[in-house]
Amino acid sequence: MKIGQFTDSFLPIVDGVGRVVYGYADALSRRGHECYVITPISDAGFRGRYPFDIVDFYGVTIPEYTQYKMGIPLWDVHYHERMKSIKFDIVHVHSPFRSGFEGLRIAKKRKIPAVGTFHSKYYEDFLQVLKVQPLAEAGVKMVADFYEKCDDVWAVNENSAEALRSYGYKGIIKVMRNGTEIRKPDKKSISYVKSLYNLNNIPVILFVGQMNWKKNIQKVLEAVSLLKKRGYRTELILAGQGPHVEEIRKKITELDISDIVEMAGHITDINILDGLYGAADIFAFPSIYDNSPMVVREAAAMMTPSLLVKNSSAAEGIIDWYNGFLCEDNSKDIADVLEKALFKEKDKIQQIGRNAQSTIPVSWDSIMGDVEKRYSDLIMQKKNNKDKRKKILI
Repeated sequence: MKIGQFTDSFLPIVDGVGRVVYGYADALSRRGHECYVITPISDAGFRGRYPFDIVDFYGVTIPEYTQYKMGIPLWDVHYHERMKSIKFDIVHVHSPFRSGFEGLRIAKKRKIPAVGTFHSKYYEDFLQVLKVQPLAEAGVKMVADFYEKCDDVWAVNENSAEALRSYGYKGIIKVMRNGTEIRKPDKKSISYVKSLYNLNNIPVILFVGQMNWKKNIQKVLEAVSLLKKRGYRTELILAGQGPHVEEIRKKITELDISDIVEMAGHITDINILDGLYGAADIFAFPSIYDNSPMVVREAAAMMTPSLLVKNSSAAEGIIDWYNGFLCEDNSKDIADVLEKALFKEKDKIQQIGRNAQSTIPVSWDSIMGDVEKRYSDLIMQKKNNKDKRKKILI
């Protein structure tokens, strides 16, 4: 099959959707398919190392989200010339925005099926940007309308499917869970990271994601502050960038925890990121915004258990004190769980990390059989519908 994966974010941006698209393109290409990633232009480095091709189009930097580009394919003549030479069998869109609409345009023009995966809860994003509830509600209605135009709609778990239905989508949703690039902890990367951030035999708490208050970062900061007041010393590393970097820096100063918090910025080197996961004792991710965060799976692959909010979408599959830790959505309970796990019952954390590694990550290759079958079925359905229409016209 010739498959187009359309996304608004891709490497070197190390975010969830970009990593998912990489997982699809890499696994499908290695299984013999001709795969293309269609995305706004960015410096992805030497492309020869990928088993798939990247077709990029003109993009402009998004204010406050400087790691992202807003793509404008209409303006890019070279992109359109390149796309003419690729005879896709199917397109898979991973965003209801510019790249997604471009994927739907290609699918409609070429009369091929379009799969749309719903990754994120967009209501909070719209509300944060637009500041007005009716406008945010109109925004998610547009998201639902976008997915109505897809031939097949996938969600990464049941909670994300329910979120899309709450936006007004009425069609069938297939749950297609994300895989993980299975990698083992690398001692050299872990040693390098410990040296880089001066991690000297104290418990390390890690957060990886957007520097955005919607991720519940403030409660992590407050929890670390509480631990410090209780006499416990930890090191918190925040990896990522986003619109609230300066506000987060200010909050760190207000809480008097500048000496134990490291803001590592946006990390594009996968070896350093893996080293951070491996060096951390706990991955703290109390977001109630995220659906099926890749970072939790990636931390588990490095034998690092996650701390997540009970009954949140992100906590799906987590069994408290078996393969991770669950907390209430407040700073005190986060601090209480961290205190118990890192200090009072720290002898259990390595086994919980091993359990996380054995139960949470699933390889991309192991789910590609279902993906291939669904792609093939959709291609055949579209072909049969074409043939029927031809017969009717004759």
